[in-house]
Amino acid sequence: MLPYRGCVSSPDPVTFVLAVILAAAISTGVFVHASKHGSRHATAWGVAVFLAAGVAVPLYFIRYWARRGVRE
Repeated sequence: MLPYRGCVSSPDPVTFVLAVILAAAISTGVFVHASKHGSRHATAWGVAVFLAAGVAVPLYFIRYWARRGVRE
């Protein structure tokens, strides 16, 4: 019987570094945007985006657009 080999493989070091750089760039962009627009929790948004960009980026911008409509 053959040993079980999972479908998930480890990324090579170059792919991993590129993923970290991309995550850092996106989180920095959200942090700068949040700071520029007066968010009191810009650092928290930046960290959240770094850790879970697929969830945090849409949440941040939905929240931003919702609050922007209230302010105007």
